[in-house]
Amino acid sequence: MQVTETLNDGLKRGYSIVVTANELDEKVNEKLAEAQPDVEMKGFRKGKVPMALLKKQFGQRLLGEAMQEAIDGAMNKHFEDSGDRPAMQPEVKMTNEDWKEGDDVHVDMNYEALPEIPEVDMKSISLEKLVVKAEDEAVDEALKNLAETAQSFDDRKKGSKAKDGDQVVIDFVGKVDGEAFDGGAAEDYPLVLGSNSFIPGFEDQLVGAKAGEEVEVKVTFPEEYGAANLAGKDAVFSCTVKAVKAPKAAEIDDELATKFGAEDLAGLKGQISERLEAEYAGAARAVMKRALLDALDEKVNFDLPESLVKAEAGQIAHQLWHEENPDVEGHDHPEIEPTDEHTKLAERRVKLGLLLAELGQKAEVQVSDAEMTQAIMNQARQYPGQERQFFEFVQQNAQMQQQIRAPLFEDKVVDYVFELAKVKEKEVSKDDLQKAIEKLEEE
Repeated sequence: MQVTETLNDGLKRGYSIVVTANELDEKVNEKLAEAQPDVEMKGFRKGKVPMALLKKQFGQRLLGEAMQEAIDGAMNKHFEDSGDRPAMQPEVKMTNEDWKEGDDVHVDMNYEALPEIPEVDMKSISLEKLVVKAEDEAVDEALKNLAETAQSFDDRKKGSKAKDGDQVVIDFVGKVDGEAFDGGAAEDYPLVLGSNSFIPGFEDQLVGAKAGEEVEVKVTFPEEYGAANLAGKDAVFSCTVKAVKAPKAAEIDDELATKFGAEDLAGLKGQISERLEAEYAGAARAVMKRALLDALDEKVNFDLPESLVKAEAGQIAHQLWHEENPDVEGHDHPEIEPTDEHTKLAERRVKLGLLLAELGQKAEVQVSDAEMTQAIMNQARQYPGQERQFFEFVQQNAQMQQQIRAPLFEDKVVDYVFELAKVKEKEVSKDDLQKAIEKLEEE
């Protein structure tokens, strides 16, 4: 077998591989010798079929397999000897297309090698960690929101008109084309106006109603409504308003605290403070991570594989196009050409991705099975009732697993770098942290 270099330009590599006819023949013979003990053929005992007969019977079938194994073996040996790591799947093409049995096999292999990543002195990186304490005002606001979620409703004064946010207790019967339909009737139904829990337009027509009134509500079911027999149909609901009730926030006291699992009000305030500070810490980490990536981008430079940059720029352009055209759900649209801005962003992403991967590999950073399982479960919750199917889909899909693993790995590498860098804490207000987050979103 001969491997000859044909291209060495920057990260681009090209090689010509020749697998001789004798090497192919030897591989076929090896495969036949492996299979011979188990082969049964009429007129011969098991394992006693002559090699010449086996070759005549199965040689042609094994030739293609032997050819592929020989080429794969040559490629693997080349990468092992050279130390090259291809940025993407190498392009492999057989050049003697008029090949026939007995000829040598000529193959061209082209790829881009991953670059050498320079060492980075992490201790030379200085970062600022924003720290926000949960202020009394923020805790009180959170308590007020909790009280509203635990609200009750008290009867309004007799003759009061229902307002947005009020609860109306109604009996109703819905009809389409004069006929009642399944699920279109209820008694003593408590409906909060403005909750958008009913068909669009239904609740609006009950605003201003009084207890004891009959209201005829006319609506049109959405075209995408779940029940096909009702989708897009006009309907009339005969409603009897039995009560109009005003919302009443729960008292902020020990009783409220116990509803949310705390022993008393002081304990609930402590829980809220911890939750708020955890949220602030998460936001502050995002700010510090961006600062770290900016610092690494500034400090480190190396050649980037054009194929990776091109693929990333295309993906960025495609994603942004769909964000600007949300009505187009499929991919049946004109080809989207990346701009210089897309390419510049792609170069940064590729550079930082390769750098973090190298740092993680050297530090032996691993994503554990437990961390993967937790991440999959978190994503599965986005599909209520289909969690198990989602979990099984991910288990059988290597690409999906990689999509979930990649951000976990990146975050663990970032945490590793945080430990090495010089980090100085700075206490700031919630508003200052918010401004820092908004600045990230603008960039």
